[in-house]
Amino acid sequence: MNQPKLNVDEAKLNEFMGKALADMGAAINTSLVLIGDRLGLYKAMAGAGSMTSQELAAKTGTSERYVREWLSAQAAGGYVSFDAASGKFTLPDEQAMALAVDNSPAFIPGAYQIIASTVLDEPKLRAAFKTGDGVGWHEHNCNLFEGTERFFRPGYSAHLINEWIPALDGVEAKLKVGGTVADVGCGYGVSTILMAQAYPKSKFFGFDYHAPSIEWASASAAKAGVSDQVKFEVASSKAFPGKEYDMVAFFDCLHDMGDPIGASTHVRESLKPDGTWMIVEPFANDKLEDNLNPVGRIFYSASTLVCTPASLSQEVGL
Repeated sequence: MNQPKLNVDEAKLNEFMGKALADMGAAINTSLVLIGDRLGLYKAMAGAGSMTSQELAAKTGTSERYVREWLSAQAAGGYVSFDAASGKFTLPDEQAMALAVDNSPAFIPGAYQIIASTVLDEPKLRAAFKTGDGVGWHEHNCNLFEGTERFFRPGYSAHLINEWIPALDGVEAKLKVGGTVADVGCGYGVSTILMAQAYPKSKFFGFDYHAPSIEWASASAAKAGVSDQVKFEVASSKAFPGKEYDMVAFFDCLHDMGDPIGASTHVRESLKPDGTWMIVEPFANDKLEDNLNPVGRIFYSASTLVCTPASLSQEVGL
């Protein structure tokens, strides 16, 4: 292979290598966050003050030797603090809010599950780059499904009932007295169940094309005690059943659909004349140059690895 002829500015190269080094540390920390989350290491440290690796290992039933290295990596990344004089580690309250409190609006371990799924799915995605074929949501590693639920649940819990629905003209009043709602692309059913719990006189129907997610959502509704209000069913955004809905909701899923125009047409046909379509989507600017920032980087990466492949796997495909 011919080597390209490059005119390298050493200062610029070193600047980029510094950025890449930070990215490497962040990337390899993904597995460490998942370990800390799944083994309860963060939760054991939350609000517990400073502790040694021996104390954390004993509290969590884990190996001290592994925990020592894990803590050292977390300290190097600023996820925990370290006091050299005492040899003890502390999970600051701010980090605890993000790493150990599941219902915190800042809770982030779910995002790391999503990231892990994209690494595991890399061979499929690499092949799709060559063929142009899509990679459906159902073809991804299960970390994507659970991670998505865990990542979005805190935000929905914080805002859906207290802010978003009250901001819609007349919708909250309808739901309080007894309305009907379709939650399309409901996934694990978090948003559907939250609404059912808040509006016990209303009926809610959750639809998703992914059968395993519907099974999970149905089990979650039973566990939450709202099965009499909620029905989950496998159905696509262009063919979900029912008419005369007071509200149809799309939470963070419209951009994944292969035919959003067809889905929009079906929503219009399924609503009452005075019904409301609620769309929740991540905010991004229209121009690439206005999204060249850390959030834009995450959005474009997620779009490349999850959203665009999902759309291309469906009819029309965008």
